[in-house]
Amino acid sequence: MASYVLDTGTLLGFVRGAYYGEYVDQTYAPSQPPNIAVCSVVSIAEMRSFAVRLAWGAEKLARLDEILRGVPTVNINRPAIIEKFAEIDAYRLNRHPKHNLPAGTNNQAMGDNDIWIAATASVLRATLLTTDGDFDFLNNVFLKVIRIDPKMKPPAKT
Repeated sequence: MASYVLDTGTLLGFVRGAYYGEYVDQTYAPSQPPNIAVCSVVSIAEMRSFAVRLAWGAEKLARLDEILRGVPTVNINRPAIIEKFAEIDAYRLNRHPKHNLPAGTNNQAMGDNDIWIAATASVLRATLLTTDGDFDFLNNVFLKVIRIDPKMKPPAKT
């Protein structure tokens, strides 16, 4: 059994019907029992923001709603997630009492939304499936990160 947190970019791939969404399903089977996939309430807010800003039509909004109905949402208003946010933020700023950033790493630009998503995955001990390289510096420090290339193309048919 594997547990996954689906990042905003991964959810977006499912909504758009992008190949990388299909790749995630085929390779990791995040929603196939006994695996468990969840998303942070932060990712839902980001997805709704995309929908408003890009004026998604009824069909795309319906697809988003369908996908979100199948993925349980984790609220960030949990003491353990709040504490983990603080730890990851301190690490990002190279001010963590136990973990130092590798030399040459500068991750001060990582946004708070990404920290909340990472904190959620860390507390749940779930692998983060993301298209975002901003999480790379957290891999094997606070959580396991698998980065999916959103530009990947389907394999050539033989």
